[in-house]
Amino acid sequence: MFRYRRHPRLWPGALMAALALTVTTVGQASAADVNNARNAGFESGLSDWTCSAGSGTAVSSPVHTGTAALKATPAGQDNARCGQTVKVRPDSTYTLGAWVRGGYAYLGVTGTGTTDVSTWTPDSSSWKQLSTSFRTGPSTTSVTVYTHGWYGQAAYYADDVSVYGPDGGGGTDPGPTVPAAPSGLNVSGTTSSSVSLAWNTVSGATGYNVYRDGTKVTAVTGTSATVTGLAASTAYSFRVTAVNAAGESPKSAAVTGTTNTPSGPGPALPKHAVTGYWQNFDNGATVQKLADVQSPYDIIAVAFADATPTPGAVTFALDSAGLGGYTVDQFKADIRAKQAAGKKVVVSVGGERGAVTVNDAASATNFANSVYSLMQTYGFDGVDIDLENGLNATYMTQALRSLSSKAGSSLVITMAPQTIDMQSTSNAYFQTALNIKDILTVVNMQYYNSGSMLGCDGKVYSQGSVDFLTALACIQLEGGLAPSQVGLGLPASTRGAGSGYVAPSVVNNALDCLAKGTNCGSFKPPRTYPGLRGAMTWSTNWDATAGNAWSAAVGPHVHALP
Repeated sequence: MFRYRRHPRLWPGALMAALALTVTTVGQASAADVNNARNAGFESGLSDWTCSAGSGTAVSSPVHTGTAALKATPAGQDNARCGQTVKVRPDSTYTLGAWVRGGYAYLGVTGTGTTDVSTWTPDSSSWKQLSTSFRTGPSTTSVTVYTHGWYGQAAYYADDVSVYGPDGGGGTDPGPTVPAAPSGLNVSGTTSSSVSLAWNTVSGATGYNVYRDGTKVTAVTGTSATVTGLAASTAYSFRVTAVNAAGESPKSAAVTGTTNTPSGPGPALPKHAVTGYWQNFDNGATVQKLADVQSPYDIIAVAFADATPTPGAVTFALDSAGLGGYTVDQFKADIRAKQAAGKKVVVSVGGERGAVTVNDAASATNFANSVYSLMQTYGFDGVDIDLENGLNATYMTQALRSLSSKAGSSLVITMAPQTIDMQSTSNAYFQTALNIKDILTVVNMQYYNSGSMLGCDGKVYSQGSVDFLTALACIQLEGGLAPSQVGLGLPASTRGAGSGYVAPSVVNNALDCLAKGTNCGSFKPPRTYPGLRGAMTWSTNWDATAGNAWSAAVGPHVHALP
């Protein structure tokens, strides 16, 4: 997609130096682990802490637990480093952790005398836990544990810093106590394959475990979760526990959630569907909440999930600031409302600048697990594959089949290859689509930002015409995909792509040509495809910017196809 991503990509191997927490060692290791950090929750302001260039301050909101947290703001060449010194013991193992949110945040350790480690997370509108472990060397007397932001990025927040391990004798914060059982557990929504739950916040909890019929099925940091991959028309019993470093609470009172009766096998989509990409960023198009997405769109692809440092794994962070204060809770509620209206909401992976790589068995597993986790967290119905920098057919197939085994038959899988990716069944994208044909929902090829391409008749066609759309779609339709798995992807306005925009009337003529054999250009397909799935656009935001002209014209036309 021609997306003008607003979040920067970071250089690998960089981004070190920061919340310098220096640790000194003495004596032999103790059997009892304690948190060796002092004022770990910033309840005493910046006592015991030093921040570079005045970058840090204690704030009362947002906080993870307690009444305070650290806010550190990068500026110029300063990446907002804060530091503290505590004592630990040599030849000992420690677990380093912190809860962060806001801008890019980093956590790591140097000077261990063994192997220095680090971890990080991109910007997030909700609290995330960073955690890693290290071992001190036999003669190590100090280490530096750090967290920091990144140049030119927003302020980050940190709370509940911990260095758990043998007591170094330098004083500790009181350890947490096991939290109480959650109260107020309720069923907030259901589909034919999922149950959404919500409950009250538990003081001192850092996360929650969700149990289905006595078996733990997911862990979350917020007070809501969606359990997917369920059988239709089936009652399930759910309980929730609260957790922190001290342990896990008793289980909550049970609630029963019953999945809906599906309208038919597989995803309950209309025969002919319109797909629209929703922008989780502001690039000059109309900013929308998910609730603002125009009603003709049957599948809404949330753009985008981002790569993580773990190969193949993806994450998603709502751009609350860029979307006018749109909260995660509002976003989740809007997903449920769209689903209640018969829509499907999927998370899109990739984009013009996406860098997700699935090229071996481990990264395939990471991809499936991380996408499934996002489905559970936000309630997404599935995933859109929009990897514009190539993919490996073998391992992407493995990843999507693994995801399908977790999510069940209601999983929605869409794809948005470029024109070059679907010129031949030997291309990796086309191979992947054919490999997962039994679980694939639709391929919406991007008929824009393209050079001239071959049609199924071997002739060359230029973008911007009915013939370009129909002759290239013919390759997929005659190459093994079912008509219900083929859609036409076009920009919603001239500003939505660098090239390839056509008027909605041209899109409709191409749909008619393929589905009914009417309104064709010079190219005539070898047969009609009345089961053609429909059309896609980048994006619902650019559509809104152009007065909803695309969805108002193409939407009803798609839905009226035979």
